[in-house]
Amino acid sequence: MSNLAPCPQCNSEYSYEDGLNLVCPECGHEWPAVAAAAEGAADDSRVIKDSVGNVLNEGDTITVIKDLKVKGSSLVVKVGTKVKNIRLIDGDHDIDCKIDGIGAMKLKSEFVRKA
Repeated sequence: MSNLAPCPQCNSEYSYEDGLNLVCPECGHEWPAVAAAAEGAADDSRVIKDSVGNVLNEGDTITVIKDLKVKGSSLVVKVGTKVKNIRLIDGDHDIDCKIDGIGAMKLKSEFVRKA
């Protein structure tokens, strides 16, 4: 068996190299070979970026770029709300923080900008 990455769409183990790409013979999906090699190394240190591509770090201050409804209540986090001392976590909502007047929350990085 080869040491090439399996197909990301159908998980077929029969992928092969074609120039700079890897190809799946079962579903026809093509993906860059460089990304597949770097994928194993990227799993250790996940990089979380804000809505404009700035890398976020633990303890950063962020600004909310969109009104966000708080699930289960009538509260809204307004545009321009600054949040200090964030914590980065794994999961769908990758920022854990405390917002004044609302309390502890988890936010998605796509709705914030580094301040």
